Amino acid sequence: MLTIKRHEKIIELLDYHEIVSLQQLMEITGSSESTIRRDLSALEKAGKLIRVHGGATCSVHNKQDTNLAIKTTRFVHEKEVMAQQAAALIEDHDCLFLDAGSSTLSIIPYLNQQHLTVVTNGLTHVAPLIEKGIRVFMAGGYIKNNTLASIGAEAKKMISQFNFDKAFIGVNGVDLDKGFTTPDPEEAALKRIAIQQSTHCYFLADESKFGNVTFATISELKAGSIITHEQNVHLKKYKKFIKVG
Repeated sequence: MLTIKRHEKIIELLDYHEIVSLQQLMEITGSSESTIRRDLSALEKAGKLIRVHGGATCSVHNKQDTNLAIKTTRFVHEKEVMAQQAAALIEDHDCLFLDAGSSTLSIIPYLNQQHLTVVTNGLTHVAPLIEKGIRVFMAGGYIKNNTLASIGAEAKKMISQFNFDKAFIGVNGVDLDKGFTTPDPEEAALKRIAIQQSTHCYFLADESKFGNVTFATISELKAGSIITHEQNVHLKKYKKFIKVG
C-alpha cells in the first residue's frame, strides 16, 4: 500500500474508532511495525493524530465532541454489557439522572423496574423512556447539534433542584491523575451538579476512554464507581475505581 493511501486509511480508522492499536494498523494495511511507526510519527508532526502507547488517537478528540450518530456505532457490544450492569443497580421507585450520550442511551431498554422517575439532558433519551411508561423530566436549555445534549444555565438550574438515588454519567476521558473529563466545559459543569445531587454515581466508560484526557474536568475518579466491560485491558490499573458485573 502506498504511503499516502496508508495515511488516508489511518485517519479514516481514527475518525471511526477514536483510538487504534499498532497491531490493528499492521493487519489492516498489511505493513510492518516499523512502517506504521514511521507513518504515525509523520501524521503526528502534521497534527493529524496523537501517538499513545501501542497506537494512536485522534488529535481533536480532546477538544470536540464526536457526533452522536458516530458514537452509536462504536463499541456497541461493550455498551450493551455496561448498560445491563447499570440497569441491574436500579431499584423500584428510584429517581435517576440519566446523562446524555450513547452509553447511557443503551441503558433504557433494560429499565424494567417499577415506578421510576428519570431526569435527563439527552434529547434522544426522552422518547424511548416515555415508550416504556417511565416518568420523565427533560432538562431545558441549549441543545447541542452534534450530541443532542441540553446544556447551559437553565439545564443546570433544573437539575440542581432534584435529588437522585443514582446518576449514570457518560465521560470522554478516564485518567488516574486528571480524573473524568469531557470536551465541553458546559457539559462538565452540568455533570458535576448531577453528581452532587446523587446518592450514588456511576460513570460509564468503554476501554477507549481510559488513559485519555479531554478538555474539561468533571471530577476526580473517587466521585463514583466506573462501569465498564470485562474485556477492558485497563481493568487492573483502574481496579479500585471499577465496578464490573
